[in-house]
Amino acid sequence: MATLLIVYHSRTGGARQMAHAAKTAAEAETETRLLRAEKTSPEDLLAADGYLFAAPENLAALSGAMKEFFDRCYYPVLGQLEGRPYAQMICAGSDGENAVRQLARIATGWRLKTVQEPLIICTHAQTEAEILAQKSIPESELDKCRALASALAAGLAMGVY
Repeated sequence: MATLLIVYHSRTGGARQMAHAAKTAAEAETETRLLRAEKTSPEDLLAADGYLFAAPENLAALSGAMKEFFDRCYYPVLGQLEGRPYAQMICAGSDGENAVRQLARIATGWRLKTVQEPLIICTHAQTEAEILAQKSIPESELDKCRALASALAAGLAMGVY
């Protein structure tokens, strides 16, 4: 059975909810592992057949903890992941586009294969209080996370990637 690794970071709960929704949907098709970014090792990446990365956008960029995961794991797996499929989900307060670009650039360095369009869930948090508050992602938005993960997992299970 194919293995999907979902790596996430979340400070206020939005990306965590997205990652958990994705895991629930993917489990029907694949062995699915859900790991926080700070707990994910190069060995975890090497053991997976495909990836789903979920992170918040902080200060118009990929969150620092997610970036640290990539910094820590990048070189130990370089040249060993080529062609594996991936998708990404970003929890943003405004647009999320820069975080998407940053993650895609890292994935390009690993020669991962984009198999789903990036999913950006926008919370519209703009004030300090809204930004720092725990997030509650609506079910309609979590359904998009489930659909993305289900499609990614089905493709892995069928061997189409």
